[in-house]
Amino acid sequence: MEATTSTVTVTEETKASVYPAPVGVQLAVSLEEGAGGGRPQAAAASWLAGGGRGAGNAGRPGRYSLKAQPVEKMHLAVVACGERLEETVTMLKSALIFSIKPLQFHIFAEDQLHDSFKDRLDSWSFLQRFHYTLYPITFPSDSAVEWRKLFKPCASQRLFLPLILKEVDSLLYVDTDILFLRPVDDIWSLLKKFNSTQIAAMAPEHEEPRIGWYNRFARHPYYGKTGVNSGVMLMNMTRMRGAHFKNDMTTAQLQWGDLLMPLLKKYKLNITWGDQDLLNIMFFHNPEKLFVFPCQWNYRPDHCIYGSNCQGAEEEGVFVLHGNRGVYHDDKQPAFRAVYEALRNCSFEDDNVHSLLKPLELELQRTVHTYCGKIYKIFIKQLTKSIKRYGTAPKGR
Repeated sequence: MEATTSTVTVTEETKASVYPAPVGVQLAVSLEEGAGGGRPQAAAASWLAGGGRGAGNAGRPGRYSLKAQPVEKMHLAVVACGERLEETVTMLKSALIFSIKPLQFHIFAEDQLHDSFKDRLDSWSFLQRFHYTLYPITFPSDSAVEWRKLFKPCASQRLFLPLILKEVDSLLYVDTDILFLRPVDDIWSLLKKFNSTQIAAMAPEHEEPRIGWYNRFARHPYYGKTGVNSGVMLMNMTRMRGAHFKNDMTTAQLQWGDLLMPLLKKYKLNITWGDQDLLNIMFFHNPEKLFVFPCQWNYRPDHCIYGSNCQGAEEEGVFVLHGNRGVYHDDKQPAFRAVYEALRNCSFEDDNVHSLLKPLELELQRTVHTYCGKIYKIFIKQLTKSIKRYGTAPKGR
């Protein structure tokens, strides 16, 4: 199926049609009858002159029989700048290999990366099990320079996702250096565990306070005992847009879009990790709004480089691997790099996925001279289950 591309220019007159009310389910097309390509529209925040570019693919023939039935679409967002194309594509591949329900990718990238993303993702069109939309990197015009240079280029884009993706009800945001070792469906299901006040979910920054960063060095408020890490962030964005937040700048509670710039102005000289620090400050003042999921959903080198300190991963394996600090691309943490290389080189062919595990385990056994390598089995425990689950689906295209 040939992918299609659409470009949307947003004006005041067309906002009503470009920003429809959030829709949680859509009617799936029978795969036996053949699924057609869609034309997803890139929504834009009010400060944008135009929307992003998008291409659509729907339905994965042969693997699932989806006849006419309601199917929830999972929305996944990522922000990619600089040399992050290959890393991002590998992350998206890991999401697609094991997930069951359809995926909608929202990819925010520098303009020069758009064509490369389109070329790579359109080559997966035979899967027909996902849609994607490409968006430009954009910030409010009156403060764009400040937001762009905060922490890493483009990193603070994630703060504005509830304001840009106004038609999206819920969203899973991940950094480019994330790998899914368990279906996205399983972390998406945590949305149903939110209580009535919770709007977002993240994992703790550290499990062990003795090596924690926030509790030892932070010069600003942070959530809980050790802060939270924003590399994997599950959001009910309808709630985020409607919520009012307590803060230490005014007695009045502010909405999400009104809170961001005052927070930046107050704390910009005291924050180290940019947008993640701002999120920590927000949830320090509003702890009832955060759902905290365990460390196996955001497993980073800090969980093993000083000895294993993520009990959930020891018991159940790693669910989501987070290779921060560039560990997929150097020799500092060879266990992390081994998992990344295995998934980067894996194709969507059934035999390729099924044969992924043994070579990876042999490669991980070569990393036992490191603390993370000593517990290498946690990197394949959940992956083994996911591969078996993949093998239960009907084969063929």
